Amino acid sequence: MIYFDNSATTKPYKEALASFNKVSTDFYGNPSSLHRLGGQAEQLLLQAREQIAKLLNVQKGEVYFTSGGTEGNNLAIKGTALKYRDRGRHIISTAIEHPSVRESMEQLKELGFRITYVPVNKHGIVSIHDIEKAITDDTILVSVMHVNNEIGSIQPIKEIGQLLKRYTKILFHVDDVQGIGKVPLHLHDNHIDLCTISGHKFHGLKGTGALFMRQGITITPLFSGGGQEWKHRSGTENVAGMVAMAKALRLTLDKQEINQNRMAEIKDFIRTKLEMIEGVQIHSPHLQSAPHIINFSIKGFKAEVFVHALEEKEIYVSTTSACSSKTQKASSTLLAMGVPEDEALSSIRISLAYDNTLDEAKKLVEEIKEAVIRLRKVMN
Repeated sequence: MIYFDNSATTKPYKEALASFNKVSTDFYGNPSSLHRLGGQAEQLLLQAREQIAKLLNVQKGEVYFTSGGTEGNNLAIKGTALKYRDRGRHIISTAIEHPSVRESMEQLKELGFRITYVPVNKHGIVSIHDIEKAITDDTILVSVMHVNNEIGSIQPIKEIGQLLKRYTKILFHVDDVQGIGKVPLHLHDNHIDLCTISGHKFHGLKGTGALFMRQGITITPLFSGGGQEWKHRSGTENVAGMVAMAKALRLTLDKQEINQNRMAEIKDFIRTKLEMIEGVQIHSPHLQSAPHIINFSIKGFKAEVFVHALEEKEIYVSTTSACSSKTQKASSTLLAMGVPEDEALSSIRISLAYDNTLDEAKKLVEEIKEAVIRLRKVMN
């Protein structure tokens, strides 16, 4: 089996699974309990928080545990909007955000907030000038993803952070679910106020995540309950999951330091070979592009047909983002870039992990070529 759908989810590290099993078996107490088992669980949760904070170069009090990217984005966006609505009711985002961001914005519209979706260029990259033009006296939040989950375009987060330094009442949220462990991002240096990550995107377990919230910021919680996570996210903490996530993040960042160039070389190899296939149109940009995502279309083919053709060879890729892949609608990201709808409907995403090899990439390209020939014969 060859797995090239790592932007949808990654295979958990054996070490992360071992940590999860150990904590679940031996330290299963509720961290809010007063007895010894509860104290042990609380200590493990504290250690996981400290480890993640150190890896992100932030303070431990700035790390809030969540169930993943969707909850983190909802908490950051809705929590900020509800907390600071007396300051203003205008929010800025982009036309290519993840559904958990976009749908949060649409829900806030129903509560009387005004949303501006800034366009992107043909490479899927937003303009700083367009963001600045969208700012009004009523703006309280700007939310921009770091790495696009479908095409891999890298947004100018540093420049946006510098811009927003001049607007003291505007908070800056970054969805870094696809960037963490692949494209470095210093949260404090880039003047980011809130940032979302998800454990299963870097070989942790599903149902784990974290929200960075800069010290001094407070938001309205979405869950009412026992007041865990400094009253920002009530609910009994997933201690084993967070310990596993801390382990997975450390291992991923270690691999990033060692293997990032090799991953980029494999991506470049795949891209070069795809460009040689008749009818292929690559949508991922050459520049400002993450090292692990390639998005392309093959003229005349439905995306799901091609995905299943590769699956027959035990090669796994995807169409749009995993959250949207079953809707059979054209990618909103590609449409926002100006890609024609018929072309967008045939888009395929290849997404790498550090464990993928050049031999796997060669096999992938060979099977793509053969699938194109085979399917064209059937169509003719």
